[in-house]
Amino acid sequence: MIKPKLDGNFYPMIRAIEDFEARVKAEPVGNRGKITFAVERNGGYNYVYSYDALKDGVDDEYNYRIAERLVKTVLWVCGGYKIGVAGSEAVYSRLKAAYSKDGARAFDEDFMSGVYERPFEVVMLKESEIPAQKNASVKVGGFLKGCRIGFDAGGSDRKVSAVIDGEVVYSEEVVWNPKITEDPTYHYNEILTAMKTAASKMPRVDCIGVSSAGVYVENKIMVASLFLKVDKEKYGDYVKNMYINVAKEMGDVPLEVANDGDVTALAGSIDLNDNRVLGIAMGTSEAVGYINADGGINGWLSELAFVPVDFNVGAMQDEWSGDFGVGCKYFSQDAVIKLAEAGGYRFKEGLTPAQKLKEIQALVENNDPLAKQIYEDIGIYLAYTLPYYAKFYDMKHVLLLGRVMGGKGGNIVLDTCKKTIAAEYPAFADLDISLPDESNRRLGQSIAAASLPADRD
Repeated sequence: MIKPKLDGNFYPMIRAIEDFEARVKAEPVGNRGKITFAVERNGGYNYVYSYDALKDGVDDEYNYRIAERLVKTVLWVCGGYKIGVAGSEAVYSRLKAAYSKDGARAFDEDFMSGVYERPFEVVMLKESEIPAQKNASVKVGGFLKGCRIGFDAGGSDRKVSAVIDGEVVYSEEVVWNPKITEDPTYHYNEILTAMKTAASKMPRVDCIGVSSAGVYVENKIMVASLFLKVDKEKYGDYVKNMYINVAKEMGDVPLEVANDGDVTALAGSIDLNDNRVLGIAMGTSEAVGYINADGGINGWLSELAFVPVDFNVGAMQDEWSGDFGVGCKYFSQDAVIKLAEAGGYRFKEGLTPAQKLKEIQALVENNDPLAKQIYEDIGIYLAYTLPYYAKFYDMKHVLLLGRVMGGKGGNIVLDTCKKTIAAEYPAFADLDISLPDESNRRLGQSIAAASLPADRD
């Protein structure tokens, strides 16, 4: 294995799965079994995942650790409010305890309950009760007619574009601090200011498209990290309807709000004129989206910021979810900061994460060896993670966007990733992994967001 030099304990999930598979095959037939998870979400859609495992009593701790990481993956890839478990009473009982109000996965339980507005469940299934998989595919974006505003709500900066008949006439990027601000009127005013600025560059506004981290239902904000410090009880409805109210103030124009990951993938699909695109935006966190073979989205959460990347029990902890080794600490500005500090770099007191990232980006532009190594290590992270993602996404193209991918650092990540995949996973050597041009790396999501609302007849 090619290890990241600044994170020698990295144990990629794909390797952990391969090692587990080897262990199962080495066991006598009587010690082997099969475990199936069925994760159910809204609309009767579900995702069913089966794999060879150890029978109960052989090595329950190892069996559970793998099962728990796989369930966590499926849950945050697809979303859901019910986990059905077949094939292991031991795994079922521990998962039921973990996904409870006081369990190890209380964050996940609470998050999913909020998204789907119903209690979260873990249930035991008989083999005969395992459902057939039911998938969805919904067409999104790609509309270009008229005068459109595209807004991308990043965690450290907000971006807006004015687009007329598919041509960008204005784009801007403005620093803001939504994740540390308690008063949601700050968020509202910043968003409205961006919209008005874009509107001033066009003769009229026909529609507004929004790319934003979080989960959205009918343009309502169900869960979003941008409002992390906002009191839910006090401002719940105000926050939930924020984009809807901004659109009303802009003239009650048509609005379409989408998860920023899906907009990343949409940007790639538009640019490539092709489908089966996985878009990964590395910024404040990791935002991921997917355009399937039909040119639509699956209706999945694709919140891979919370999907396990590192099986190492000593991996870095995510402060929000409380979990270890998940994507937001490997494909974001936090990854850059983590690796810099692991390499002995010391930041000045009081810098924001965005300022720390810029400091390392300035160093890499000047060919600093430590800064170069940081980006090489992120490329190694990515090379081992894409084959794991491929267990769930049928990928032809991977598009890399976001602040972290700007400048020389982005090119280093890409080059290192390609070389590592070719050496370690040659079956994926033909996977098209690419960067858009420098402007689109940062502003591509706001431009693609403008294409979200359907054309008016």
